[in-house]
Order: sequence, then C-alpha cells, then structure tokens
Amino acid sequence: MRVVVVGATGHIGSYLVPRLVRAGHEVVALSRGTREPYHEAPEWSRGERVVVDRDAEDAAGTFGARVVALDPDVVVDLVCFTPESAGLLVEALRPIRPLLLHCGTIWVHGPVHRVPVTEDEPRTPVGEYGIGKAAIERLLHAETRRGGVPSVVLHPGHITGPGWPVINPAGNLDPGVWRALALGEPVALPDLGLGVLHHVHADDVAQAFERALTRPAAIGSSFHVVAEQAMTSLGLAHAAAGWFGREPVLEPVDWPEFESRAGAEHARVTREHVSRSISASIERARTVLGYAPRYTATQALREALDWLVANGRVDLG
Repeated sequence: MRVVVVGATGHIGSYLVPRLVRAGHEVVALSRGTREPYHEAPEWSRGERVVVDRDAEDAAGTFGARVVALDPDVVVDLVCFTPESAGLLVEALRPIRPLLLHCGTIWVHGPVHRVPVTEDEPRTPVGEYGIGKAAIERLLHAETRRGGVPSVVLHPGHITGPGWPVINPAGNLDPGVWRALALGEPVALPDLGLGVLHHVHADDVAQAFERALTRPAAIGSSFHVVAEQAMTSLGLAHAAAGWFGREPVLEPVDWPEFESRAGAEHARVTREHVSRSISASIERARTVLGYAPRYTATQALREALDWLVANGRVDLG
C-alpha cells in the first residue's frame, strides 16, 4: 500500500516508517523538516520525505489537499491535536476514502472508576489535551459510521524510548529523580507512591499501527496501546534503583511538600499523571490487531535512561 505518515520523524514515526518500508509498503514521510528521526535506520533512504508545516497549512486550508495529492491508500496521522484540524483532513480525504489511522492517547480517560480500563468506558477527559483527543475520536468514529472515511484510533500510554526525556518513577521529567535513585539519595513521592503510570515503548506503538493497516475488523474501533502491565511509582522506583544495585530511599510526602521539593512545574506534571492513574487493558488490541508488546514498562524505561546518560542528558554522578 501507499502510506502517508504525518509526523513521521517523531517518537512513533521514527520506528513506524522503517517498519512499513520493511513490510513492502510505499511510504511518504511528512514532517516539518526540523529534525532527523529519533531512530536511525537504513529504510529511511527508501522512503519519500516531504517537508510540511501542518499548522501553517491548516491555517491556509491547504493541508488536506496536500495529503490527497500524494494519492494515499492509508494516512497515518500522528500529530493531530484538535477536532478542527481532524475535520479539515477528513473533509479533504472523503472523496478518495483512504484508511485513516489516528494517534490518540489514554488520556481520553480521566480519573477512572474501574481498572484495567477498557476502550468502552465512558469518556471523562480532563485537560485540554485529553478533551481534544476525545473530541477527535468522536468525530472519526462518527465519520466511519456514516460511511465516510474509514478510521482506526490507537491510544498510546506514556511513550518511551531512546532519544527524548521520558516520564520517570515520580511521574514527571525531572532528571534529578534518576540521579537520586542511582546514588541512593532520597526521592519524594506523593500519595504513598501508589499513583499508576502506564508506559509503552515507541516501537510497540509503531507495531500496533503497522498491524492496524491490514486488519479490516479494526475499522471503526479504538485500541489501547500500552505495555503489558501498568506500574505504580513505588514499583518503578524500586526497579530503577535496582539497576544500580540499590534499594530506593523513598519519602512519602503530601502534595504541598512535594511541590516544595520538586518545584511547581514538575509537581504539576506529576499531579496530571497521578490524578488519572490509568491502567489500560490491551485485550482488544491483542484480539483484533494481534498486538504483542515486546517491552515491559521497565525495559522501555531502562533503554531510555541508557540513552539519556550516554548523551549527557542525565548525570548519574
């Protein structure tokens, strides 16, 4: 198939484009052209690269026509964040009706009542990002039901891999948390460290997108794409400290104390994750897509941390 990947050099696309090329698809990789893929692979030389500023072209009303002109059988949209942008693309695609694969997020769920949460739970998102993604999901499924552009929505967890900062055991992006766990220094955790995080390696997300291309039964559905198991902050801290032959020195604190020690921005990010504490079921993805994650949450984090250390992004002392 001829597959147009929008946001091709990002976290997921960096792994997806080589996968699609290896599978024999003709791939057109769209990106802003501001950076190379996170994951280098020889297959990049066998795909077509197109530089596109989606925001600017959405504003000009030209992005959808740009995609249609590439004559896709499949469009993989990895960087759509508003229903307005999704609507413009769908309207342009409607006359040719390619398969549209959209990247959502497990944050279409707000704080959950039952775990593991399934894709059929009512949507109660909080925050601009989750609310926007839930609105896109509704738009795409309504379009499919009307007989318009057929779509599949994949909801990743906290996307993890080498090349970028990742959510640490404290639920934020503070590199000092990794250092403290490595050196046996105290790490403050709110809510007794029982907040739940559901990571996923970027290549496992790419695997799910690749499988969705060839699963007609997936059309019109949403799928969680996460590691086999979610983990608590407590469990992740023990795992990370164990990489350095240590037991973690953990200090349970209340939220005011945590904000004082972590800083307002890191505390805000932690609260966003802990307040949701999503543990997502992958049973539907297993059954319909044949999804089989290769990485556990800790394996994905270990690979990410190795890269951060090797590239001077985290100092372990």
